[in-house]
Amino acid sequence: MKRYSFDIRGGEELALDEEGMMLPSIEAAQREAANSLADLARDISRGAEMQHLSIEVRNAAGQVAEAHLGWIVRRLQ
Repeated sequence: MKRYSFDIRGGEELALDEEGMMLPSIEAAQREAANSLADLARDISRGAEMQHLSIEVRNAAGQVAEAHLGWIVRRLQ
């Protein structure tokens, strides 16, 4: 098991994960990042026209994976 940290980037802001999570593999860390990103997207304000979120996954050696999500919300009429 390795400790993976999941830093959250929203626009220019970066929130560092100081705790991390023990996981058996990089694949498990990638799944966790994707699931966390989906959860975050549900919590974001729906008022903005464009949003982009990412989770940067790192271990003791440095960044090992990323998950990105971008969307546009606009009124058509």
